[in-house]
Amino acid sequence: MTDSFPRQAARTAGFTLGAPRSFRLSPDGQTVVFLRSKGGTDSVTCLWALDVGTGAERLIADPAQLGMAGAEDDPVEKARRERVREHAGGIVAYSTDAACTKAAFTLAGRVYLADIAATAGQPGQPGAGTVRELATSTPAADARPDPAGRLVAYVSAGVLRVHDIATGEDRAIADPQGAEGISYGLAEFIAAEEMDRNRGYWWAPDGSAILTARVDETPVQVWHIADPANPGTEPRAVRYPAAGTPNAVVSAHIASLDGGLIAIDWDAASFPYLVTASWDQPADDKGRERGASGQPLLVVSSRSQREMRILAVDPATGATSLVRADTDPSWVDIVTGVPATTADGKLVWTADAGGAKRLITGSPAEHAAGTAEIRTPESLNVRAVLGVDGEEILISAYGDDPASICLWTVGPAGLARVSPADGAYDGQLAGSTLLLAGRTLTTAGVTVRVLRAGAGDQKIWAEMADIASLAEVPDLPPPKPMLTWSAGPSRVRTAIVLPSWHEPGSGKLPVLCDPYGGPHGKRVIAARGAYLSPQWFAEQGFAVVIGDGRGTPGRGPAWDRAVTADLAEPVLEDQVEALQSAADQVPDLDLSRVGIRGWSFGGYLAALAVLRRPDVFHAAVAGAPPTDWRLYDTCYTERYLGLPDEQPEVYARSSLLADAPKLTRPLMLIHGLADDNVAVAHTLRLSSALLAAGRPHTVLPLSGVTHMASQEEVAENLLLLQVDFLRSALGLPATGIQQP
Repeated sequence: MTDSFPRQAARTAGFTLGAPRSFRLSPDGQTVVFLRSKGGTDSVTCLWALDVGTGAERLIADPAQLGMAGAEDDPVEKARRERVREHAGGIVAYSTDAACTKAAFTLAGRVYLADIAATAGQPGQPGAGTVRELATSTPAADARPDPAGRLVAYVSAGVLRVHDIATGEDRAIADPQGAEGISYGLAEFIAAEEMDRNRGYWWAPDGSAILTARVDETPVQVWHIADPANPGTEPRAVRYPAAGTPNAVVSAHIASLDGGLIAIDWDAASFPYLVTASWDQPADDKGRERGASGQPLLVVSSRSQREMRILAVDPATGATSLVRADTDPSWVDIVTGVPATTADGKLVWTADAGGAKRLITGSPAEHAAGTAEIRTPESLNVRAVLGVDGEEILISAYGDDPASICLWTVGPAGLARVSPADGAYDGQLAGSTLLLAGRTLTTAGVTVRVLRAGAGDQKIWAEMADIASLAEVPDLPPPKPMLTWSAGPSRVRTAIVLPSWHEPGSGKLPVLCDPYGGPHGKRVIAARGAYLSPQWFAEQGFAVVIGDGRGTPGRGPAWDRAVTADLAEPVLEDQVEALQSAADQVPDLDLSRVGIRGWSFGGYLAALAVLRRPDVFHAAVAGAPPTDWRLYDTCYTERYLGLPDEQPEVYARSSLLADAPKLTRPLMLIHGLADDNVAVAHTLRLSSALLAAGRPHTVLPLSGVTHMASQEEVAENLLLLQVDFLRSALGLPATGIQQP
């Protein structure tokens, strides 16, 4: 082996560098635009295009050739990358016009425009003149062309601006006039971190106006993130809305290109969260009624998230009307990709019915009357709406096995699965062309295929082209996880990973539980890449057990809501069930030596395990754990636990601080000192409580590290330090573990 696995995983950003991603399929299905770096250790992401007919790839934009490879990001872009957990550099996000002929992106606060349709240059080189910098204000963020490709909008210093490509005219259309803490066109922290909304403005279909969010952060409390390793550096002030404290005030406006602003009127006191927004594309038969610009749609939510509404906006006055209201005694889910509109004017949405998350479509009147049509069966749980092609809707969904994520089309001919049944798939649909990006248990990395539908109602998909992955292959025995179900009442979907060299009956293996175990996090996936780090830990002499207990995605609304008002006991019970059932199925597991590790919610679960069930778990490594939910953000925490002042007993039940005197097992706490998602205060408060109780423990502070812990030397050594700690804590020899 040329490198150890920890080093290889670190320098390849977890084997993601060189893999294609962020696909955009042109409306005619002829072109695929995507991002990919030039190799498995190249962190500079480039913009590419694939000609579907010929299968030829073209390099559209290379930051190195623009002189911007490795350039420092501006603070707004850094924050955006942290929210989406972006490890790479270069062009990590882009936007295109409606026809997919032009793409805009930012590098180090500068706006660039790429001509996707330009003639290609030499192999591996962009064509001459295909990319140019626009003379915009700096630093700039989130550049987006209008649908016609004539203008580019972007945000600079909280001002939403528009640049005319032909004339170079650059003007502000929504300006807070220097007011501190107020911005137009950007997503606030809560939207980006918890609502999957990373944008703050949306072009009208005809490019005549922009729907923009206005964010006032001044009510949000100020926290300070210090750099103790450099005491001369002034702490960084951030606005962080912890549970029970004020959020940013978000409103919405329609900005005309001449600088006029029309405020959108809704009951923001009752529905303060702007979940998402879009423009309903005008169909020919209703364009005369609403105007060619279409009609804006807002999705808003109450702070408790128990009610969510779709509102239609009159673009001339800003008045809103109710299209649909959804309620739930726990919370209403945010689903990516909705609302969307089909070519015949039907509104696409999701709803809980029959014990499943289901796709529904109907006219606005049908949604308002509760008569919208359910389009998917109870056997599927819709994960996301990936796109609409005419009247055909592409969705990703979980079936009977939550380890697999499959793609389905829903259209006039009914429901059809368009991906294999086993694996984890993403995709796009446009112009009767399907892009299928899949990961499976039998393949390394991602496989991307482009297929085109034949004529007729019963579509037969013919493969047209592939998009190559340049990612490195792990120098590690291929993981072969055993995917099982626990035998207990929860029937936890579980993966068991054993050393490649282990022979059944040859000896007992200490166990390492490696869960995430909470909302939004799925670890048991039918994809080989999900088990690379677990396999490396297994090679060090562990049997690794991963359980997706109650609250994790893919099992339906009731499963999700089992953690309502209690983020501790259900998830911990299910880890115990998964572990004990795994030992019943694999007799070589040694339940007298069980460690547990995790990051973020998984770190919370690891610390929880040794504090409350030391009879089962004998050592823990807790990375960036949210130990006191009063310190975590409003949208996430209040969704599950409510408001802390109204339900203090709920917060106490899920907090780790009062459990500190119970610690009897080795515990390592790891935390990045620059973490602005789970602040280091979580670990420091637990450590203080442990010290006050006289309980020995280990704290590993990571100077300058955020929640991602993506620095190469940090990522490598974190794996090595964890395995050393676990070996020592479980009484294993530091050396002498059999190796492959």
